[in-house]
Amino acid sequence: MVEDQVEPSIAAASSPPSSGAPTPIAAGGSPKLLLRPRREPFEHGLLPIPKLIFSDGTLTLAALTNKLLRRSIPSPHRVDASSLADGLQISLDYARLALDTLASVQPSEPDPDGTADVHVLVVFLYIQSYKRLVHRPHKDSAAIADVWPSTSAFDGYLSALSPIQLVRSNSRRFMPSQADEEAHQLSYLQKHMANILTLLAESVEGEGDESLVLTMERFEHLGFLLHFSEGIPLTQAAPFFANSDPDMPAVPVSAGQVDDWVVQNIVASLEHNAEKVLAKENGMQNSSDLDVPMTDACLSHTRVQSSSSPPGTSASSNSAYSTSTTFVEGVSKSSVVKQPCDIKGHSIKVLNCHDSVIYILAPLRYAMIYGCSDATIVLGAIGKAVRVEHCERVQVIVAAKRICIANCRECVFYLGVNQQPLIVGDNHKLQVAPFNTFYSQMEEHLAQVGVDSSVNRWDEPLVLGMVDPHDSLSHPAGVSDVQAESATCVDPDQFTTFLIPNWFGADLPQSTKDNPFPLPEIYGASQQKKNSNLIDIQQAIRDVHLDENRERELTSALHVHFKDWLYASGNIRQLYCLQAD
Repeated sequence: MVEDQVEPSIAAASSPPSSGAPTPIAAGGSPKLLLRPRREPFEHGLLPIPKLIFSDGTLTLAALTNKLLRRSIPSPHRVDASSLADGLQISLDYARLALDTLASVQPSEPDPDGTADVHVLVVFLYIQSYKRLVHRPHKDSAAIADVWPSTSAFDGYLSALSPIQLVRSNSRRFMPSQADEEAHQLSYLQKHMANILTLLAESVEGEGDESLVLTMERFEHLGFLLHFSEGIPLTQAAPFFANSDPDMPAVPVSAGQVDDWVVQNIVASLEHNAEKVLAKENGMQNSSDLDVPMTDACLSHTRVQSSSSPPGTSASSNSAYSTSTTFVEGVSKSSVVKQPCDIKGHSIKVLNCHDSVIYILAPLRYAMIYGCSDATIVLGAIGKAVRVEHCERVQVIVAAKRICIANCRECVFYLGVNQQPLIVGDNHKLQVAPFNTFYSQMEEHLAQVGVDSSVNRWDEPLVLGMVDPHDSLSHPAGVSDVQAESATCVDPDQFTTFLIPNWFGADLPQSTKDNPFPLPEIYGASQQKKNSNLIDIQQAIRDVHLDENRERELTSALHVHFKDWLYASGNIRQLYCLQAD
């Protein structure tokens, strides 16, 4: 069995399959259906907890499986936090975190009792050995450098870093492409599939590979990691389980036979993807293979105002890659608004956006914000998980089930979250505050994705440490001994409500009229005090008896100070956005 963690590249697909194995789903030179990784476990499911990462994964996890199956409660083949904590000798908090994280990346809805299937849990724990793809320089590094801040409060800190630390600090600019990441994930699964199948298999009488078999139910657990394009389930596509009679249990299949079939399909997909990349580099691609800007299905509701370059909003349309993710990428000095009809799929990625205001006012499952600076980003309702990574001086306003913050600096997070915010990696000067906005469709969107606005754990951050073992770059000596930095709470006197203009027409009776997340008393009192002060000032101005010239001078002074504030705060861009409306 393979236990090392070195993954082959996209070009290093394995040798052709043996003639005795089942053939992959392919016809002619390219597959009709492409086997693709489920990205969610790799993007949102990795936890930097050393006790969950095993160098001898198969051996340790096989013993854990047997132990959990003997203790599974409350029903067969399921495990709760207490059993997992005992089985791995970890704290109950870490066990709950692992189960909550697993629930957030499962393709199906999790059990409300907080338990998990033992075999899905073991697969989840196995892939904790995955190392992310090393970031590579952007093909247009000069353009990226033009928008990335050249100065920072941390410039002195960065200048003191070792070369490897400096590389890591700059790597936020160079996020790998979707194609590269999917190839890396497929290569990892190709290398480790035999181990994973061993953990899922049942032992029967026989010799060698014939002593391990997979039932259809166990085979279905691979759907946690893999799926075919066109939405075809693994069991429907597999020749040994296709068209199985639901009233007649399918005959178990040799684990070796399943391994051959899965690996063949992985190889076919890697080869197909490599051909696409080569064709693109040689200028031979056709329009259907490109990532093109998404057509605006309802342009009247999508407001964009740019003072420099147009924003890049797109959905991947390459048949080899995901069509379930919408991208907002490379936005600079712009305001962008997206609502449900502008979103393709169930996830959003906001990448390398700078000095902008971005509104994603739609119900989604997943969101990622990466490499942004000096921006305000509003996420309306995210039902599974949000990850914010390598951002500087960004305000993130998000209503979500859970959020993970990694390697960010001087960012403020206004949170409506049902689970503890995770803070991992090298963070500096983070602040958290309660959720502070609303829009007319918000409560409807929260209900659609299952976010409970009566539960908000914004002020309970959980810090997991400086070192991320899933990072392929080595960590400098001594970093593991450094205490990771948590987040401080925004001073209630500095807390303000963020107003979202109503782009969606007249309010309906069921429209959201106020922030659906109740404010803590101290923040609510601060808001009331500000509102009261504003009323007093307005009344005082009305009560002052001035002649026409003095009144004109006062009005002019107020306008000048307001204009100065608009430019200093960056809110002038939102006025441009309103003018476009």
